Amino acid sequence: MNRREFLAAGLSLPWLAGCRGGSGTGEIPGGFVDPDHSLGHRLRDGALLSTPPGEIIKIPALIAGGGIAGLSAAWWLQRHGFDDFTLLEMESHVGGNAHWGQSSVSAYPWGAHYLPLPTRESRVIRELLSDLGVIEGDPHAERPRYQERYLCNVPQERLYRNGLWQEGLAPSRGMSRRDRDQHRRFEEWMAAFRARRGLHGQKAFAIPMESSARDADLLALDRLSLRDWLLQQGLDAPTLHWYANYACRDDYGCDYNRVSAWAGIHYFASRDGVGEHADLGTVLTWPEGNGWLVRQLQTRLANRLRTGAAVFRMERQGERVAVDVWLAEQERSVRYLADHVIWAAPLFLLPGVLANCPAGVRQAIAGMEYSPWVVANLVLKAFPEEKHGVPLSWDNVLYDSPSLGYVVATHQQWRMQGEGSVFTWYHALSTGSPQQARRELMASDWRYWRNFVLADLGNVYGDLTSRAAALYVRRYGHAMARPLVGAVWGEARGMLAAQPLGRIRLAHADLSGFSIFEEACDRGAAAANGVLSAM
Repeated sequence: MNRREFLAAGLSLPWLAGCRGGSGTGEIPGGFVDPDHSLGHRLRDGALLSTPPGEIIKIPALIAGGGIAGLSAAWWLQRHGFDDFTLLEMESHVGGNAHWGQSSVSAYPWGAHYLPLPTRESRVIRELLSDLGVIEGDPHAERPRYQERYLCNVPQERLYRNGLWQEGLAPSRGMSRRDRDQHRRFEEWMAAFRARRGLHGQKAFAIPMESSARDADLLALDRLSLRDWLLQQGLDAPTLHWYANYACRDDYGCDYNRVSAWAGIHYFASRDGVGEHADLGTVLTWPEGNGWLVRQLQTRLANRLRTGAAVFRMERQGERVAVDVWLAEQERSVRYLADHVIWAAPLFLLPGVLANCPAGVRQAIAGMEYSPWVVANLVLKAFPEEKHGVPLSWDNVLYDSPSLGYVVATHQQWRMQGEGSVFTWYHALSTGSPQQARRELMASDWRYWRNFVLADLGNVYGDLTSRAAALYVRRYGHAMARPLVGAVWGEARGMLAAQPLGRIRLAHADLSGFSIFEEACDRGAAAANGVLSAM
C-alpha cells in the first residue's frame, strides 16, 4: 500500500470532504491511546541486549506474554494446582487484543468485543466460562445454560445499505432474484460444510482448528483464496462477494482475495455453538468486550502477574532457560532461570529474543504476515437520532465504507437513549502491503483519524460534533496473523505448532494461523498442560 492507496482508504474518500463533523481544531478532545511501541521497538532492535541483569530469580515456570494465550496458560496451571509461576507482560496491563478502557459513561473495548457460543469441541473455553460463572451447570452439555445477562441483547446486528438499515449483516434488500439465489446457494454450501464429517469422524471445520478433519479435498481449500473458491462455484453476486470479504476483513484483517478459502469457510462453517436459551449465531458480550474475561482472569491471577516486564533475551541452558527481562518502571533488568517457559507473545518477536533460534523457526515466522488495525472509541453525551429502518443494534456495519462498522458499548445495559454511550469503531488496513500500511499508520496523526471516524459515521448520522464528548484512537501495528493462501495447512505453521523448542513451549493464536479468542485460549492451555506433564 503506497501513500496514495492509504489515503484512498480514508481522507480522500469523496464523502469525507463534505463532512462537517469534527473537522475543526479542538472541537472534540481526544488523542492516541496506543500500545507502548517504544519498548517494543527497543526489544525488536536489540537495544536492551547489552543490559546486564542485576538479579537472578529461579522459578519452575515462566510465561512470557499477557494476552489471552498467556492468561489462559496461567489459569490452566492454577486450575490444576500449580501456582509456582510468573506471567510477564511488556505492557502496563494484561489482555493483549482484548484490552479495554473506561469512560464516565461506560467501559468499552479496545479490541476483541465478543465471544461466539463455544462449540462442543471447545472444551477448554467451556471450562473457562464455567469457572468464571458465565456457564451454569454442566459446561459440556449439548446446550449449556449461559447467564442471560452475558448473551447479546437483541437486536444484535444490522447493515446500512442504500440509505436504509436492515437486520443482519448479509445484504437482503434491493437485490435481484439471481443475487438472492446466489446468497441462498452460499448458505447451503456453508450448512453442508458445517454438517460434514471427515473420514475419521471429525468435523470438517472445527474450533479449535487442530480438531478439524484432514481429508485431502478439505485441505486443498487452503491452496486457493476464498474469492477464487466463490467464483469456482459460479457465485459472482457483488453483494455476496462484499459479505465474504467483510467476514475476512473483520476476523482476519485481510481481503478475501488473499485469505485461504479454508480459513474463509471456517469463519462461516465452524461456529455451531448453542445454549439452553440461545440459538445458533448468538454471542457473548460485555460493555468492555472480551476485556471482561481479562478482568476476571486478572483478579484470579493477580499475585502471579508482572506487567511492564519485557523479555529481551532467552537462551536454553541445559535443564533450564535463562530469560532476561527489562523492568520498565525500575529501569533495570533481571534474569529468570526457569525450568519451563511458555512463550505466549506474538511469534514475530521470538527470533529477536531467542538466542540460537533454529533457522527453520526463523524462516517460518518470517513468512507470516500481520494486519495493522485502528480502533476508535467515540464517547457520546447523547445518542444520535436513529432513523432509516432497523433500530440501533449492538453491531452496526456500513456497506459502502472501508471501516468494519461500530459496536455500542452500552447495548447490554438497556440504557435510555438520552444518557449517552460509547461507539467502538473498527478499521482493518487490509489492502496492499502491510509493511507500508503500518508505516503510514504510525506516521498519521490523531486529527486524521478523528476526521475519518466522524466522516464515516456522518454518512448515517450527519454532524456528530455537538454530541461527542471525546474520541480516542488506538493503533495496532501487528494486530493479528493473516491466514493467507497456503498458510493454514502449510509446512511452516505445522512445524511451529509441532514444537516444543526444548523447554520452551509456544502458545499463541499465531500457531493456528489466525487470531481468535478460542484459538488463543486453547493454545495457552495446551502449552500449560505440556508443562504440567513434564514436571
